[in-house]
Amino acid sequence: MAIGLLATITVPEGKNEAFESVFLELTEKVRANEPGNLFYVLHRSKSDPQVYKVMEQYASPEALDAHARSDHFLEANKQLAALVSAAPEIELLDTIS
Repeated sequence: MAIGLLATITVPEGKNEAFESVFLELTEKVRANEPGNLFYVLHRSKSDPQVYKVMEQYASPEALDAHARSDHFLEANKQLAALVSAAPEIELLDTIS
């Protein structure tokens, strides 16, 4: 069964461009290297430009686990840690199909 994930990430003022750059590099690597990833998309809030939402979907819980353990994800997280205000808020979602 597919599983969704919604991450809410807040970025300090002045860090948006760097955050987006690192995240878009990660997105390319996720799409190229994770066959279990169905989509991985970054969105910026229209009401608060410091808030981002990442919408993700994986073919299975195992695919999500593989994503979290991937070298490209772990490396990006090291870079992103200096570009966010706090740990992301993560919500796991059951896919209805």
